[in-house]
Amino acid sequence: MASPIPHPGREEIRIEAVLHALADPVRLRIVRSLAEHEEGISCGALDLGITASTLTHHVRTLREAGVVRVRPRGTSRISSLRREDLDALYPGLLNGVLAARR
Repeated sequence: MASPIPHPGREEIRIEAVLHALADPVRLRIVRSLAEHEEGISCGALDLGITASTLTHHVRTLREAGVVRVRPRGTSRISSLRREDLDALYPGLLNGVLAARR
């Protein structure tokens, strides 16, 4: 059995880390894609034109910042936005980021 994937608790999420994670254009594209799939999606389903290792790096950065939750499902890892946590901590932040012009 695989070891659990570590995530910061809600009380550990810091605005500096969230903003840093969201500042990268690739990570912002990931967040926008995840916002369209509330149930979450496999990283392999994201067509961003980057290598798998680069995608893994970006998803890890988002996870460590508390922006996404990653859970194993079979041989895949499903990522989803931590919208409830982010909305509770920083009301309107995620909606503003997602509504920003591309």
